[in-house]
Amino acid sequence: MAAYISVPRDLTRVKAKVFMNLTKRQVICFGTAVLIGVPSFFLLKEYAGNTAATLGMMILMLPLFFLAMYERNGQPLEKFLNHYIESRFIRPKVRPYRTANYFALLQQQADLEQEVDAIVSLSEKEKG
Repeated sequence: MAAYISVPRDLTRVKAKVFMNLTKRQVICFGTAVLIGVPSFFLLKEYAGNTAATLGMMILMLPLFFLAMYERNGQPLEKFLNHYIESRFIRPKVRPYRTANYFALLQQQADLEQEVDAIVSLSEKEKG
């Protein structure tokens, strides 16, 4: 009996797995979350009890889990948030459509050349 393995058609979405079927980004984010969350649990446990310590640990670790796992349109969370903040708050709301009118530039150049020719012809008349 033959065993079948599904192969994705779009190989650009395949990411290299480093450890336990996780990418390098996920390993780094999960490791950082563990390094922050576990000590915070034991510190909070002394003062607030198990339930509050667990909730505090989850609140501290959740942003790192989002950084590791969330991806939209092939972009990680920080790039997506950067583009969202730029488009929503930094860039102007109304962006007028402006074109570089090539004909207007040619007309301006022709006008300037006529002005220069007129100045040169006047100076030649005054000399001679």
